[in-house]
Amino acid sequence: MPFLLLILSALGGAIWWWVRNNPRDALHVASDVATTVKNAPRKLAFRRQTGAHPVEGIDDHRIAICAIAQAFIELDDLPTREQRDQLHVLLRSRMRTSEEEAQEMEVLGRWLITQCDGAKPAITRLGRRLHKIDGNASWGVLQEILMDLVGGTLSYGQIGAIEDLKLALRK
Repeated sequence: MPFLLLILSALGGAIWWWVRNNPRDALHVASDVATTVKNAPRKLAFRRQTGAHPVEGIDDHRIAICAIAQAFIELDDLPTREQRDQLHVLLRSRMRTSEEEAQEMEVLGRWLITQCDGAKPAITRLGRRLHKIDGNASWGVLQEILMDLVGGTLSYGQIGAIEDLKLALRK
């Protein structure tokens, strides 16, 4: 017991000395600790409630279509700025979204692709989720967006992705 008190006293003295010499850093650290402690129960509850993959949390077919389109243009190489801009325009025109909605869907789509560990697995997983959300109803819109993005010339990886999508959507 005395040994434990000695350790706690030494630790308290070290913290007091550090705070006294670095008050600005100490305030930032205290603020960060308070924020972390405040948000910890939310993070734990989120993980406990949803033990599933993030793709399984998608309830809007538009988000799935956007993420599939982003993964589709990322299959062979990183997409160019023109392809990203074209996707943004297609989302706004074909799915009738606002500027802010399209930007949010694009950011969420990129995050979902990273959660799936790449474009190829993302297309398969997102295609299955899209089928669960609204069956085959989105196939026409998805096909139009994908064909407009690539301009009619498909690479080998994109042909395989179309086949995977057809399988996932049971077309």
